[in-house]
Amino acid sequence: MAGYPGFAVILERLMGRREIGMGELSERMRIPEDELLTTLREPPPSPAFLRRLAPVLGLRTADLFAIADVPVPNELAVLDVRASRHVLGVVWPAVQLSSSRRGELRRRVATLPQRDRVQPAPLPQPFEQYPSGPGAVLMQMLANRNLKRSDAARVFALLTPMYLSATVYASIGHGRKDLTVDLLAGFAAVLGVHLGDLAAVAGLEPLDEELLPDQKPMDIAELIWDLRRLTVDQVLEIRREAESLMEYD
Repeated sequence: MAGYPGFAVILERLMGRREIGMGELSERMRIPEDELLTTLREPPPSPAFLRRLAPVLGLRTADLFAIADVPVPNELAVLDVRASRHVLGVVWPAVQLSSSRRGELRRRVATLPQRDRVQPAPLPQPFEQYPSGPGAVLMQMLANRNLKRSDAARVFALLTPMYLSATVYASIGHGRKDLTVDLLAGFAAVLGVHLGDLAAVAGLEPLDEELLPDQKPMDIAELIWDLRRLTVDQVLEIRREAESLMEYD
């Protein structure tokens, strides 16, 4: 989207939401304030800088890379892109479960061993590449959760009032569809990112969240994030576990 501001502008908005001044940010990052200001005047920020900044802002590091328009490094990328087509197969039964059963499912995910990456994370396909802008940030955040456009469209339909085609999500990524607060609220529910932060990225003022349509519980978004570290075989195992838990709910 034309006119996407630099990272320093976005950071200022995010800091404003948290009522953090530059001095406090400098102290919490343990970076001299003059060095911090120099870094922000000379974009793009370095990966090392973003890694230090993410916990201060309470953001996931891979998502902050997306916000800064910096490629997500291999070690922060999803483990197995082949698992992307099975995320929906976990989400669908998980939505039917009670909160306690979903907690049980997440604990099961946590017990699975961390497998080594067998090959570098693949580069985005040409149709998955978007011009810099808030729409591109949102699509990269979906990619951080191993959600491709067609699968994301189905997940959104399960978790939010948004029933949009994969083509519409492509338009969002390319900046051809205006971002509204309602649209951002749907992304916030699926991504598990605060609506106010997404509004800051998009340059919008969020409405009172009580006026927005109900979304599914936040723990579904956390489950989606949990799955990104698993192999395709492990995700299929969790899918079977979720389907099994439905029988007891």
